[in-house]
Amino acid sequence: MTAATANANRAFPLHPFSTNPLKTRDDVVQAVASLLDPLAAGDSPLHSMVKVSSTGTRFDETAAQVEGYARPLWGLAPLLAGDSKYAGTERFVQGLVAGTDPESPEFWGYMEDQDQRMVEACPIGYTLAIAHKDFWDPLTDKQKKNVESWLGSMNDKDMPNTNWLWFRVFANLGLAKNGAAWSKSRLEADIKQLNTFYRGDGWSNDGPEGYRQMDYYSGSFAIQYLQLLYAKLAAETDPTQGEEYKKRARLYAQDFVHYFDPEGRAITFGRSLTYRWAMVAFWGSVAFAEVDLPSPLSWGAVRGIWLRNLRWWTTQKDIFQPNGMLSIGYSYPNTYLAENYNSPGSPYWCMLAFAPLALPSSHAFWSSPEENHPFAGQRIIRPLPHPRHIVVQSGGHSFLLNSGQSCHYPLKATQAKYGKFAYSSAFAYSVPTGSYTLEQYVPESSLALSDDGGEIWKMRRALHGDSEIEVHDGTPVLVSSMRPWSDVDVLTYLVPPAEETPNWHLRVHRVRTGREVKTAEGAFAVYGCREADGRNLTELNASISEGGSADATSAFAASRSGAVGIAELSLEQRPGSILLADANSNLVEARSVLPTLHAELQAGETKWFATAVYALPASVEGWKDKWSAGWEKKPVIPKWLQDKISGRWD
Repeated sequence: MTAATANANRAFPLHPFSTNPLKTRDDVVQAVASLLDPLAAGDSPLHSMVKVSSTGTRFDETAAQVEGYARPLWGLAPLLAGDSKYAGTERFVQGLVAGTDPESPEFWGYMEDQDQRMVEACPIGYTLAIAHKDFWDPLTDKQKKNVESWLGSMNDKDMPNTNWLWFRVFANLGLAKNGAAWSKSRLEADIKQLNTFYRGDGWSNDGPEGYRQMDYYSGSFAIQYLQLLYAKLAAETDPTQGEEYKKRARLYAQDFVHYFDPEGRAITFGRSLTYRWAMVAFWGSVAFAEVDLPSPLSWGAVRGIWLRNLRWWTTQKDIFQPNGMLSIGYSYPNTYLAENYNSPGSPYWCMLAFAPLALPSSHAFWSSPEENHPFAGQRIIRPLPHPRHIVVQSGGHSFLLNSGQSCHYPLKATQAKYGKFAYSSAFAYSVPTGSYTLEQYVPESSLALSDDGGEIWKMRRALHGDSEIEVHDGTPVLVSSMRPWSDVDVLTYLVPPAEETPNWHLRVHRVRTGREVKTAEGAFAVYGCREADGRNLTELNASISEGGSADATSAFAASRSGAVGIAELSLEQRPGSILLADANSNLVEARSVLPTLHAELQAGETKWFATAVYALPASVEGWKDKWSAGWEKKPVIPKWLQDKISGRWD
């Protein structure tokens, strides 16, 4: 069976979302409707809960099905607020009535401390604020009182000291917008606490001091997004705070624009990526709040970033279940990447992105011609001190160099989601599938170490001390260290591409060990099969730009993903291999391979690794004619770094 034949048949028909052109406001309305329609099949009898699938989560099944009900409101509410219609609106209204009625057999239950229901109170409060003509005005006095009591039940409960505080703000805001009883003091206290997360230059941490977590939750999933919704909805009651949030957004946008490439893909980084196109929701909130951004971020540019990302998702045709509902996963169903708080209804946080539907078609966001990415074709090397990243656009590749962040609790696969050296929009990151052997750990964009002969491996999960951005010869460099064991430490310098070698970045490591260790360092992962017959990649066939090769100092692979490789630049031999990663470890490619370098250190040894990593995405026109020359032209270790390696400069 050829690859073409294998891809021609499907287990179920294409979802309407996957064939939507997503060019106009009407297209987006239809996209939302196509996402909402299948949920009716999972409705409880009174419509207050939606069963999306059957996997479990850390919280109770009722809360999981409340997610299935509430999260789609992020898309339905702005659709209705913008005077569009959805035929299934009434079932959502009935669901709100039943879920908040303590006498109903489908009562959700009042909120308790640290309750998942608090999260779903946020889209409900937002819906009451902007779509009250459908969700509040038709209710009886008793029904309104029930909604008021249910949302208000969170005001005296303990909440995580994170982005969750925004959820209580919106519960109160929704009540206040409709003249219901709400807690002004609680809302103001939560806003005050949330403002302590602000770090400057538009960036907020997802929580207080003590750790650095600045991922999509800092922007699209929660903090920046909800700040802008608040700025719009509280413009009359809290104008000063609203203007501050708009100011932060103008600063943040100038950094966040580089997390999206000219093709529309987002850099994969951090947790909760099953929320998919919620990654682009910040740009939708900019439109919702009508925030004019600095040049070159015109309305046409903002619209282009937003729509291109949505359209990229239409090309990921396996994100749906046979019933038409979204699956847990990224580009295909995959629970390896899921957090323990991801219920089957969790992916519908993606509906955050549809906030611009609250605007009429005459608004500049909709009426401005769509523009290309404002930095398309430019070389970008931009240090971001707060998230401690360097964002890079070079040689047709958009990615970030990462110092190593951490979550505020022991997140599953945190080393994969926050600890890698680089994260790409073209080559998605990989997560571990198990706890034994390198094939399960998948050291993609990581240096893995083992002290038991290669059974258990450790990668950068938490920093030893803090990280820094240094500047050498005008180039920003990330410096960080990790200590996988008490007698082993690794100091790492991450250097962005030089103009002469635009597809290479450097990772230079000093490894000091008090025990015998094996090491393995991976490049980016790529699709691991041949296009002609779908079988696993074999030896490199340069004539068709497909396959893998390895020698004493390097490893390289090319496939439909593009070309990637890794090389040791010092005189030390560091043998290469093409690692056949466990299936479903990569977020985009269910079958992937990873060019990898290997080395062993003896107890008491100190060794420097000078790693060069090559990446040329298949989205670059003519990539098959370009990769060979680029791969052969290895980068040069800067003199200041050579001096460190030789010991002339400590």
